[in-house]
Amino acid sequence: MRVEGRTEGSEIVVVPHTHWDREWYLPFQRFRLRLVSLLDGVIDGMEADPRWHFTLDGQMAAVDDYLEIRPERRERLAALVREGRLAVGPWQILHDEFLCSGENIVRNLELGLRRAEELGAAMMVGYLPDQFGHCAQTPQILRLAGIEHACVWRGVPDRVRTRAFAWEAPDGTAIRTQYLPEGGYGNAASMFEEFEDGASLLPGRVAGFAEAMGRWYPGGGPLLAMYGADHTAPAADLADRVASAGLPMRLDTLAGYFADERTSVDGLPHVRGELRSHARANILPGVLSARVRLKQLMGRAERLVERYAEPLTALWYTGDAQRFLDLAWRRLIEVSCHDSVTGCGSDETAEQVAARMAEAEQLGRAVCDLVTAERAATVPLGSHLVFNPTPAPRTGLVTLDIPCEGEPGLVTGDGRPVPVQTLDVAPTVLDDAVHPVSELPILLERVYGRVLFGQEIRDWTVSREDRTLTFHVTSRADVPFDIGEVRDALRDADGDWRVRILADPRRTVAALVEVPALGMAAVRPAAPGGTGEGPVKAEGNVLDNGLLRAEVREDGTLQLRTPSGHVVEGVGRVVDGGDLGDSYNYAPPVEDRIVGDPVAVDVRPVWDGPLVAALAVVRTYRWPASGDVPRDARSDAEEDVTVTTRAELRAGEPFLRLRVTFDNRCDDHRVRLHMSLPRHADSSFAEGQFAIVERGPTAEGGFGERPVPTFPASGFVAAGGLAVLLEHVTEYEVLGGRELALTLLRSIGHLSRDRNAYRDQPAGPQLPTPRAQCRGERAVGLAIMPYSGEAPGTDVLRAAETYRHDLLTAAGYGRAATPLPASREGLSITGDGVAMTSLRLRDGWTEARMVAQCARPTTAVLRGDLTEATRVDLRGRPGIPLDVHDGTATLALRPWEIATIRFRTA
Repeated sequence: MRVEGRTEGSEIVVVPHTHWDREWYLPFQRFRLRLVSLLDGVIDGMEADPRWHFTLDGQMAAVDDYLEIRPERRERLAALVREGRLAVGPWQILHDEFLCSGENIVRNLELGLRRAEELGAAMMVGYLPDQFGHCAQTPQILRLAGIEHACVWRGVPDRVRTRAFAWEAPDGTAIRTQYLPEGGYGNAASMFEEFEDGASLLPGRVAGFAEAMGRWYPGGGPLLAMYGADHTAPAADLADRVASAGLPMRLDTLAGYFADERTSVDGLPHVRGELRSHARANILPGVLSARVRLKQLMGRAERLVERYAEPLTALWYTGDAQRFLDLAWRRLIEVSCHDSVTGCGSDETAEQVAARMAEAEQLGRAVCDLVTAERAATVPLGSHLVFNPTPAPRTGLVTLDIPCEGEPGLVTGDGRPVPVQTLDVAPTVLDDAVHPVSELPILLERVYGRVLFGQEIRDWTVSREDRTLTFHVTSRADVPFDIGEVRDALRDADGDWRVRILADPRRTVAALVEVPALGMAAVRPAAPGGTGEGPVKAEGNVLDNGLLRAEVREDGTLQLRTPSGHVVEGVGRVVDGGDLGDSYNYAPPVEDRIVGDPVAVDVRPVWDGPLVAALAVVRTYRWPASGDVPRDARSDAEEDVTVTTRAELRAGEPFLRLRVTFDNRCDDHRVRLHMSLPRHADSSFAEGQFAIVERGPTAEGGFGERPVPTFPASGFVAAGGLAVLLEHVTEYEVLGGRELALTLLRSIGHLSRDRNAYRDQPAGPQLPTPRAQCRGERAVGLAIMPYSGEAPGTDVLRAAETYRHDLLTAAGYGRAATPLPASREGLSITGDGVAMTSLRLRDGWTEARMVAQCARPTTAVLRGDLTEATRVDLRGRPGIPLDVHDGTATLALRPWEIATIRFRTA
């Protein structure tokens, strides 16, 4: 007998495993309790029976979580790894590939491989069993780490008809990829269930498995039987059942199965780019917009660690902050899990995920503070240090608090004037009141060290004649102060006393500062002279900076106009609709009510230039208060909701900054920001993980899930001549080729609904998640930029870099006589379409990672007193040395190629 070109007796390789969700419908610690029990049994069983093999889900987090509770079992576990019977790694966590940065994916793999090798060996298989789709550059990432096989389930398109295909990254790197059909990572989960009526059902189940899998193996070869499921252990007598079956099957690890598979992709069907098809399995796209705050926290924390803390430490710090950075990365990797950053867990889980994201951000900020504090000691008090996180020279706007009585002025270290604009004037009288003398000791308790009303005391006076005590405070004082002297001066005082707290005159200003690539500049107060006429102005309902003109229309939307005459109407329309879905899938009610028109619009001035101008557009809407599940509709009750959109133009920026805020007082709905496109769009372009991905207007369906064309974008999304620059991963959709909609908020009340109109099967337990309604103050920042051409060019890429990475400032605290340091460059990385994703210290070298974000070959140029440089892979293993001349190294890059360079400087 033959089944689809295979002999009936072909071998079946049974891979016992568990799929372990670190946290999901239960929080981490409750799941870990189960994990410890499961692995206790697995280790005991494997030691007792050498026939046992087990694959631990491709992620080291389960091992680390176990050994934290059972440290005494480390050597026993490591022995099984060394024997090749227990497969661990290569990932640290099974991440969501679209909701973290590309750099996070690399560090995840780097950490997982290192931790697995510390135990004896890493499973060199790119096992990705349950991710909700796969990003385009995963094949290149795996190959750069030395991994030659991938293994996936969700997202594979319908045209794949065999168990293996060549998955190709945008740069052309292809990797042999095993598809897990007929049930994914649990395709043999029920094969070894208990016998019925004393008769073995195993032969029948094996025959059914072989028949179902046969069509996927037209060329023959062992069938891969994944025996395992979520949070489950294998049968204790599994080895006996396999041995007594009398069938051609064996137990092995996933690594053991792939050891006998060829790595060549010749003759295999090719699939290029991301895997986001709904044809074979649910990819659960609603996780992109569930609990948007988690996506915001993730984006902010990743950016702070990747682009500020690590580069600052690598280029500008004389100490060692590596342990803090390692800890920050552990937190970032942990929360990238496909049930964590996704927001598809319980409310308890989401709270803990948010806390770890905040912890990563705090660690990154602490390292930034550490480095800038060391550097700010060389900058005189009252002056400021400015750091540029971009690897190219840049002139950008910063907000500074400076001592100044009248119109402000700033100069650089070489005496060049810096343009400034006053944003706010601080009060000089902080307190002025009369108190009985008996209250003075209590009032003096307000002084903490030398801090009073949030500032430091620089001087004080006591006038017994006027019965007046005066404190002069400033942002930072460098003179001695002793509160005991004040108490002595008030000894034997009587009557009523006037107590005044006077602050030095200060202004909050916007300053346009020029800073070298990854370098530092310093500015100090000076006589006025840098203000004058500027390019930015606000007049009535219009903002203009010479590069872009924005006019607020009567309905609160904006019209954009460029100097070349391009006009964009209908920017910033807020649209609210119902959502009776869950954290996995959006599902509008049958009787939906879409609200897009405000009942009132008010435009308020904020700043009028000359460096920054802003207007606040205040719109009031009446949104349905909740969903009505029995009627499959929205409620008749309504809430008044005020949405404030701050529109801002800055000097030199070709884009309009928007910040949308509102108090969400409604449930079961989706709020999107709509942008009319200048021209019809047949496709969209989204910057993601080391790539800009072009997508069509639809999504491929075929399974039990509605193929909605909502997609993720990280740095920006562009379509039809309009780009939206983003602060965090955002869900978007192109509507009819004429409008771009970005999800600001999705409010849902369940982890999964057993009945979801857009998904046939439950995606998890029907667990109430009231906090996923995301009530309270919501705020989202983004920027709008018109562009020319069919696809966005390097101008959009540069704008996204600028928008996401503001200049960083630190107040100087050196002696007043300290000379202002001159500007200094850190490192320059240039090249058409070249984007830097990482700069850090590693193994005694400075390491930079970059990617060619363009569809044509390009050249990266590194400049900065380099003495030697070499290309390395993602694991840090050296490759080809680079020629270095006059502190400069060049590297030719293929389109979309990821490159890592290690170098030393003089």
